[in-house]
Amino acid sequence: MTAHVPARPGLLASVATLDEMRTALAAGVDILDLKNPSEGALGAWAPEALLDAVALWRAAGAPGSLSATVGDHPLDPDALRAAAERTSATGVPLVKIGFARGDGAALPPVLEALRPFARETRLIAVLFADQAPDLAAVPLFAAAGFHGVMLDTADKAAGGLLAHLPVETLARFVAAARAEGLLTGLAGSLKMADIAPLAALRPHYLGFRGALCAEGRTSALDPARLSAVRNTLAGRIRA
Repeated sequence: MTAHVPARPGLLASVATLDEMRTALAAGVDILDLKNPSEGALGAWAPEALLDAVALWRAAGAPGSLSATVGDHPLDPDALRAAAERTSATGVPLVKIGFARGDGAALPPVLEALRPFARETRLIAVLFADQAPDLAAVPLFAAAGFHGVMLDTADKAAGGLLAHLPVETLARFVAAARAEGLLTGLAGSLKMADIAPLAALRPHYLGFRGALCAEGRTSALDPARLSAVRNTLAGRIRA
């Protein structure tokens, strides 16, 4: 199965609060991503806050899609399964699970533990470009029933996505994921200047946090910056 290839990538905007979520809803983002940037690359919202976010999203007519990170965890089958179940139980439709660097033998038991759960919810695997990810594992995620796969960065102080992987490698990743029918995303301290070269690879979406904030990823979302990224992605202005 080959995934639909978008004309332009959609915008994933990571939000840290309900107020930021309202700003992103007003901007018409494609994926609202619930993430706590003060708690690491995939810092999670508390379950109670996720319930409030799902209610807000549904009250707004459930525009676009909604994702949430499960937190930063080691490659442990029980820990990742439990974290994914906690997140999914709140009603979030897309559940993002980080696959931190580990030895090759650690991945198969994790995927086996998540395989039954992947039949019930849409799981997104997050690989980290700054941790020498094994991109040959993309078909394994598809075989385990995952809905999507994306690249991000774990250490936000060590440079953005393109500082760790060249465009040619990213192109192969996107092509491999599309060939498996997976939703495909690129993120990792992306800047406005990254939009043109990454959009040309035609992933399904590009993910942003720091570029949407006035003073770094742990500061508040800036509506003007969000609008600029949105318009650039839509082709209304050039990066």
